[in-house]
Amino acid sequence: MNHAEELLKSLYVMASMVEARDPYTGGHLWRVSQFSKILATAKGLPDKDVARIALGGFLHDLGKVSVPDAILGKTGKLTDAEYNVIKTHPEIGYQIISGHPLSPLAQDAILSHHERSDGKGYPQGLKDDAFSIDARIVGITDAFDAMTSTRSYRRGMPVEKALGIIEECAGSQFDRELAGIFVRLGREGALDHTVGHSDKGIPLQKCPSCGPTIVIRREQKTGDYVYCRPCGYRTQVIRESDGTVRIEKLTKNLFASFPPKLHAPADETKPELDMPLIEELVAEAVRLLA
Repeated sequence: MNHAEELLKSLYVMASMVEARDPYTGGHLWRVSQFSKILATAKGLPDKDVARIALGGFLHDLGKVSVPDAILGKTGKLTDAEYNVIKTHPEIGYQIISGHPLSPLAQDAILSHHERSDGKGYPQGLKDDAFSIDARIVGITDAFDAMTSTRSYRRGMPVEKALGIIEECAGSQFDRELAGIFVRLGREGALDHTVGHSDKGIPLQKCPSCGPTIVIRREQKTGDYVYCRPCGYRTQVIRESDGTVRIEKLTKNLFASFPPKLHAPADETKPELDMPLIEELVAEAVRLLA
């Protein structure tokens, strides 16, 4: 791995560590990155721009490392004070990455993905094309994934409903042209293989005990254990002959005379980074940015 690849890998690892704090957002960064790549490609942008925007999509929430767990995982409505803390994450993410040699690739998406076309966004209240196309694309894809993903306080909405909201907000919250392209892509089914997934062909799973997402990694095989981090509930990976992937509850006696252990000890539920996925994203970014 050359120096450029090592630098890119460090960025992906940093972002993945931040995401690992929240058991409900498994795969969010991957999905936003993929949606951003799809939209940038459909817009007709050059490969280097597509790669840069996809990287920005993966790194956009870097500043959430500073948001307390009590706010990040709150199940009820945020107070004004708590929302103001959430609103600091673009600037903090920008500060975190500012000293990195590759910061120019992602700093616009990190700082400005919550700006709005009507100037009512944050942190700077910029309007229209006063903020970069990177941030305008990531702003759309981040909002779409937030709407279609289940959180601790609500279930994800259907794709068509989320597309309808983006369509209604075109020209106010979102860039009109980019929103139109994204809505068209969604209605053509171009987003379906990414919605609700944490990797290509691997849908997010739901804990049968308490509800948060369980992420299956690409290298895991049938019979491997996967755990819910909040409650420790233990499930098994099942890979079907048709290629589909799911988890199965351990409700049967799988070991003849021994009942299955339904909950894992704490040291087995610690978050793990998906290094094969990160290495694939790094390799693709290096190829396109060369």
